[in-house]
Amino acid sequence: MKDLTGRVAVVTGGAGGIGRAMGERFAREGMKVVLADVEEGALVTATEKLRAEGAEATGVVCDVADYASVEGLRDAAVERYGAVHLLCNNAGIGAGAEGALWEHELNDWRWAFNVNVYGVIHGINAFVPTMISSGAEGHIVNTSSGNGGVSPLRGTPQYAVTKAAVVTLTECLYAQLQDAGSAIGASVLFPGPNMLRTGIFSSWRVRPPELAKERPRQSPYPTIEDIEAQMSAAGIEVNYTEPAEVADQVVRGVRAGDFWISAPSASTDAQIRARTDSMLNRTNPTYLREVPG
Repeated sequence: MKDLTGRVAVVTGGAGGIGRAMGERFAREGMKVVLADVEEGALVTATEKLRAEGAEATGVVCDVADYASVEGLRDAAVERYGAVHLLCNNAGIGAGAEGALWEHELNDWRWAFNVNVYGVIHGINAFVPTMISSGAEGHIVNTSSGNGGVSPLRGTPQYAVTKAAVVTLTECLYAQLQDAGSAIGASVLFPGPNMLRTGIFSSWRVRPPELAKERPRQSPYPTIEDIEAQMSAAGIEVNYTEPAEVADQVVRGVRAGDFWISAPSASTDAQIRARTDSMLNRTNPTYLREVPG
């Protein structure tokens, strides 16, 4: 989808971090932007900023874990702008479990799957039929992570498992869209390759009460500063990728029709090779990382 001007983009998790950066970047391309987020206050701020800069922008409060809410997002976008050409299933959370995974509460798993996996499924089911029926070119970008999609962090199994699922889901989506002769493309996004300062590190603030933890954490939720300190202690240099850089990658990837949207990175390539070599050589995995890298 090379021509973005005048097209309509929908971005979930659009009130902050990568989602907000994508919305801003799409607006600069002349797109009409629909930001969706579960946090109304932050969503209003992000949407008003786009409008103040001259963009056509709409904010829709949406919980991607609720299919009816995602259907409402689709209906609002189509009613406001007549179509949807670019869908970014970007909303995601970190469950914040601690300790051994066999001791993690089931609600930690349920919450992670509801947002990180079902959120993408809901977006696909709600939007793809409408996008296909329009007959227009379109594209879907599903946000994964190097943590899971490339090489999992042993200490964050919920996030790693769900982000790995997003990769496989997108691979199947891409193939089936091709089989259907559709004008809709699909990409999986690996943000990074370095640390990003996003709201994923404080996901606990939007955890639904029905999936609340049944027992208190033994330690406070780690902040991004805590994680950076762990990385430094492990001898890992802390580098950063700005959300705006990721948004630039997305625009380039959509225009090029790339399936894998991932910045060149020697460290990421090494992780991919280590995992692939383990599979090809039938050796036990020794590549799982302890802290973000």
